[in-house]
Amino acid sequence: MTEPLRAAVLHPDFKGRGEGRRLPQNALNEAVSLAEALDLEIRSAIVVPVSKPKAGELFGSGKVEELGHIFEAEEVDLVIVDGPLSPIQQRNLEERWQVKVLDRTGLILEIFGDRAATREGVLQVDLAHLTYQKSRLVRSWTHLERQRGAMGTVGGPGETQIESDRRAISDAILRIKSQLSKVVKTRALHRAARKKIPYPIVALVGYTNAGKSTIFNRMTGASVLEKDMLFATLDPTMRAIELPNGRKVILSDTVGFISNLPTQLVAAFRATLEEVLDADLIVHVRDISHEDTEAQAADVLEILASLGVKDEKSDAILEVWNKADLLEKEKREARETVADRSPQICAMSALTGEGLEKLFEKIDNGLAEPVTEENLLVGYAQGKARAWLFENNLVVSETQDEQGYHLNVRWTDVQKNQFARI
Repeated sequence: MTEPLRAAVLHPDFKGRGEGRRLPQNALNEAVSLAEALDLEIRSAIVVPVSKPKAGELFGSGKVEELGHIFEAEEVDLVIVDGPLSPIQQRNLEERWQVKVLDRTGLILEIFGDRAATREGVLQVDLAHLTYQKSRLVRSWTHLERQRGAMGTVGGPGETQIESDRRAISDAILRIKSQLSKVVKTRALHRAARKKIPYPIVALVGYTNAGKSTIFNRMTGASVLEKDMLFATLDPTMRAIELPNGRKVILSDTVGFISNLPTQLVAAFRATLEEVLDADLIVHVRDISHEDTEAQAADVLEILASLGVKDEKSDAILEVWNKADLLEKEKREARETVADRSPQICAMSALTGEGLEKLFEKIDNGLAEPVTEENLLVGYAQGKARAWLFENNLVVSETQDEQGYHLNVRWTDVQKNQFARI
């Protein structure tokens, strides 16, 4: 069994940047959790104050030297900087410390690459990786300055290695985009097909490790990977379930969000995340016991807004305050009181299952549309239409005579239109 890489995690604390959403120590803890998701052995984790970022190395020269001594003493193989690094900063730090350096974007891309299971997931991660690598081809590595000899007897000195690498990456990006465009078309067909089925879609979203997959498994009886680990779920999963009142819905578990989610990933996973836009109800799962729960919620709402989920759709968002069992008694009771008074909040524990019935009830209420009652006459030859009404629990009562079935039904306008197409 290979020994895990020994890693150090640094969180640059930029003074005067107004990044007051999270305490630096909490941000560092999250970066350590990200590193642990790659099975790295964390030798040290340090918050590094940065009064003025340096163009060449981000940190001041003295601080770079001081950190270098720490890494040497702890025999570190990899340094993770929890923030963006320019290609030149990355190269310079690697030369000064003589270790591999990854920034936050690179680390998240590595995790996604490790987690992707479906062909679509692999393609999306590959696209994000290549887009990121292309941005690194700016004097990042010395070997890229070499030139290749020109073909034939006429011509200039030939193309440089960096130009060749950039062209190869551009070609690979085009190939993957072409393959993903087919996936996007397939997804659009699937969505169109689902719209013909009278099942509303409920999408679970939330900060990574908030407990979405545990809730998904509780609600569906499925066995999606649930683990106390960031990005345990990467590829989306969908299941049809029946709510206690008989209403059938499609439940979708999506990739977890995170602060400063790399733009390459948002772009690459747009086809997957767009499933959320088609949802009839968005269930925003929050880890209510986490110190940064408010900041995490703000990050999720920002990403939803960037996808096109605007304020006007806020009525279609149900907040689930998960992990309520981890709160102290007084705080828990206060949270539960607030949740009980609001139709758009549900406090629960996915681990124990407490509050699951309330969640089903609030989902059902959130999906509720104006219902009208009507009497229908369905002829004996219309067996398929009658069966559809019963399958969707729309029949209140039924009698029959020589004309056919007289049905008293309760339905929404959407269901009425679907029935008309049968």
